[in-house]
Amino acid sequence: MHRVGTIPKPILKQMAIAVGFLFAMPLAFTQNSAPVPKEAFTMHATGPFDVKVTPQDDKSDDPLLGRMALDKQYHGDLEGMGKGQMLTAGTSVKGSGAYVAIEKFTGTLKGHSGTFVLQHQGTMTQNVPQLSVSIVPDSGTGELKGIAGKMTINIAPGGKHSYDLEYSLP
Repeated sequence: MHRVGTIPKPILKQMAIAVGFLFAMPLAFTQNSAPVPKEAFTMHATGPFDVKVTPQDDKSDDPLLGRMALDKQYHGDLEGMGKGQMLTAGTSVKGSGAYVAIEKFTGTLKGHSGTFVLQHQGTMTQNVPQLSVSIVPDSGTGELKGIAGKMTINIAPGGKHSYDLEYSLP
């Protein structure tokens, strides 16, 4: 019989192992995240793209929340298409909101064919944008296997879109 408030030693040992593992996980992910091979160096790809955003019927009763389909055509150093899904959130303050999206690119990057996935995260604070677009680790296929990097999206007056992809390949 065990007293109330005491934990048997075998269970304490299991808890200590589990807690130790949980505390070690963030350190391991930090130390091992997105390793870049030593022979890899950063390159840039640039060009314009066309984007079509189509609202999807998500059956939401909240007009500030939305889901959109993305359909992109890339030109320049990237030649191909991007297909994705975007979730949006508006606010009661005009010019503020957020979006997240996952997009799969299929085509060529400076002649190398394959696919990779982009993760978008954007916020707008009273018309001041912040955007982060990164290549999902280990998402590259074909000749783009092992690709890593991030993308900057530029929108010129008049709505013309262009990209600057900073990337490395093994």
